[in-house]
Amino acid sequence: MRHLLAAAAILALATPLAAQESDDMTSEASQPADLSFERVFASPGLDGPSPRQPKLSPDGRYLTLLRNREDDRERYDLWGYDRTTGEWTMLVDSEALGSGRELSEDEKMQRERARVGNLKGIISYQWNSDGSGVLVPLDGDLYLAKLDGTVTRLTDTEESELNPKLSEEGGYVSFVRDRRLWVGEVGDEAQPITPKEGELIRWGEAEFVAQEEMSRMDGYWWSPGDSRIAVQRTDESPVGVVTRAAIGATGTKVFDQRYPVAGSDNALVELFVMDPDGGNKVQVDLDEETDIYLARVDWAPDGSALYVQRQNRQQTVLDMLKVDPATGESEVWFTEKAATEDYWINLSDNYRFLKDGRLLWWSERDGVGNFYLFDGGEWTKVTDRAEPVTELVGVDQDAGTIYYQAVENVLERHIYSAPVPGGAETRLTQPGFVNSAVMDSDAQTFLVSRSAPDQPPQSYLADTGGKRLAWVQENALDADHPYFPYLASHALPEFGTIPAEDGTPLHYMMLKPEMEPGKQYPVFIYHYGGPGPQVVDRGWKGALAQAIVDRGYIYFAMDNRGSANRGVKFEQPLYRAMGDIEVRDQQNGAAFVRSLDYVDPDKLAIYGWSYGGYLTLKRMQLDQGLYAAGISGAPVTRWGLYDTHYTERYMGDPNEVPEAYEAASAIPNATKISDPLLLIHGMADDNVVFENSSELIAKLQEGNVAFEMMLYPGYTHRVSGENISPHMWNTIFRFLESHGVTPPE
Repeated sequence: MRHLLAAAAILALATPLAAQESDDMTSEASQPADLSFERVFASPGLDGPSPRQPKLSPDGRYLTLLRNREDDRERYDLWGYDRTTGEWTMLVDSEALGSGRELSEDEKMQRERARVGNLKGIISYQWNSDGSGVLVPLDGDLYLAKLDGTVTRLTDTEESELNPKLSEEGGYVSFVRDRRLWVGEVGDEAQPITPKEGELIRWGEAEFVAQEEMSRMDGYWWSPGDSRIAVQRTDESPVGVVTRAAIGATGTKVFDQRYPVAGSDNALVELFVMDPDGGNKVQVDLDEETDIYLARVDWAPDGSALYVQRQNRQQTVLDMLKVDPATGESEVWFTEKAATEDYWINLSDNYRFLKDGRLLWWSERDGVGNFYLFDGGEWTKVTDRAEPVTELVGVDQDAGTIYYQAVENVLERHIYSAPVPGGAETRLTQPGFVNSAVMDSDAQTFLVSRSAPDQPPQSYLADTGGKRLAWVQENALDADHPYFPYLASHALPEFGTIPAEDGTPLHYMMLKPEMEPGKQYPVFIYHYGGPGPQVVDRGWKGALAQAIVDRGYIYFAMDNRGSANRGVKFEQPLYRAMGDIEVRDQQNGAAFVRSLDYVDPDKLAIYGWSYGGYLTLKRMQLDQGLYAAGISGAPVTRWGLYDTHYTERYMGDPNEVPEAYEAASAIPNATKISDPLLLIHGMADDNVVFENSSELIAKLQEGNVAFEMMLYPGYTHRVSGENISPHMWNTIFRFLESHGVTPPE
């Protein structure tokens, strides 16, 4: 849930040139078109192309990515770009090659946890080691696509092949089928190398909380040289059952889902190392304490050791285990502890085992995310930033240089380089943008993606000095761009800060419609509020916010304490206090908005999804009469209904601190809600299960509290689609209009 998408927030960036072009084009598009919700979610997408999973080939010659279609924005095909010729080629046509058959329930749920449940076609792929082709899963089967245009089908079964991989050297293909790990040489039929042990034992799959909360989708790991495989075994028998009624349009399917709610037993996770045929199997010693989290698993570059990150149940201690893959014996290589008392360890993928045996490691031990070098005994600080390092992009081990993404002035993220073991950093991207990047395996070439308030996402290839070599997707806002008809009314955000109770500056963003002097306007306040997402930055915000502004509403968003990218001190106040500090911060934001002379103080509407839906309820309970209307989408209403890893990280064990859970719940004070409320929930939600809303509904009905609701049969936590999304947003604004939350005439 830490990684849930904030509904109206989309990252990106822009250059001064792009900004000038936008100004020029705005004058050309003198008559703004009507930006309806139907058009916001129709094809082609108004952001322009929305490529996914850009990757550079091992030798850096080719760029591959998943590109969505103009006529179907949710269908993705695999494309390749040859840097030597400058030509694009469609490597796999998902519509021509795919069967279109229905996916298995396991694959559907994996897609939901990866936040791609709404996408069609190809959603992932993997380069082989020699750069000659890529492994492509499609409609439950596997294909090997070569750069010469040939595609070989590797599997053809009724079952889905989950978590497919090519081995490190490319000699084997592996996948999970029927809760077992299967392995075969490329071109030969795969065989199961783990036993079938019933419905509650899974081999080679990450457990639910690892997928949902730890950003770990893998459950097995190939060694360098293809000689060994580390494989997770998961016993789900201790996990409680949530009976999930997936209510659809034409019927109801009932699933007994193993879902570990806060304070309950987790799955038992074990780790084994074995040969590619399943032989020579040894169990890894993870310690006698079984109530732990298997956070990360990595092989040493030479395959001599297996490194396992073991996190305690409280998520305050992380041990790095060094494992002998021949025997499974382990030792604690080092231990990472929470940066301060009453805090937790944020897991990360920002680390790299180096060829010389050292480890480049990301840590918040000094209060801000920075890089350190560990040689087995001593620690050396590599970066020394006041603002957090957020992502490791690449490591040039020969040159002794690291490349990374980091925060600058809170609202921007840039790509930097720095020498190892330490020294002055160099910014490689232009100011005014939100940037991200990937590199080839030798860290010689960047693929930079960026956006800005006046520039939808664009991408380019760059050298290690940051010099742009070629546009991959310029996405210029010219007359051919799908957003061009709406440029004339495009509102650029205003940024500012509001002091919290302790003086901490809270950053806000505001988009204004064209306003007439002397008139007052309604405000649509978007919030998320929970740990993780940063809502306010200088990236492209997409067409949804603009459509709201075009209707005559001021669009306002603010990041409260507890959100990401501001360091430990900024996140810590949420500890065992959900539903408190963020509510008060957002209350300050609402007070600021009401103080503006062009705002109608009687027409404030608040909206949030997931944690934001929860925050809507808590704000309406605290501030009766302040809001003209509130919209709560898929809310967590009682934290005892949410999963262990996420909830206990911030709230502790409910068996030990029941008072914290009681105070955080949105149920006890639900009947204090007096302002108009619209409740929205997908009726097949496997993340924030529908029981959260049904308990709230019953409480409000028993208290004779009037409210409205819109439920979506068959939809999970992500209620979206070309037709459903306009329906939901039109419903929201009909609700606002029915309660008088309308622009001035």
